[in-house]
Amino acid sequence: MTMELGYTKQTKKSFEEALADVERLTADKGFRVLHVHDVQATLAEKGFETIKFKIVEICNAKFAHKALGISPLVGLFMPCKINIYTQGEDTVISGMRPAMISEFFQQQELKELAFDVDKVVRSIVDDAC
Repeated sequence: MTMELGYTKQTKKSFEEALADVERLTADKGFRVLHVHDVQATLAEKGFETIKFKIVEICNAKFAHKALGISPLVGLFMPCKINIYTQGEDTVISGMRPAMISEFFQQQELKELAFDVDKVVRSIVDDAC
């Protein structure tokens, strides 16, 4: 069975409220927001109109250090990303599934670590909704 790429939920919260909650919850859960990409603004600079869409990059240094110590190739999956975008009247929050790393790497320690991080990402999405 193949794991889903993202963990996605809709909320009636405004886009701005959902974004603020994701950023606050990230810190509350021991992670750090590294960067917020404003996809809508970036595309508008090139003349394209799109929905409100931001990508929040998050990381926990302890998890990152441990994972990279097991395999530097894990860096291809880092940092974790949570997308916030609009869909009709709703706001959608979608977190990447770090557990999917287990489909690419055989080291049991890395698989366990990926599932631990996955729980945190899913809890941020759940709590932000």
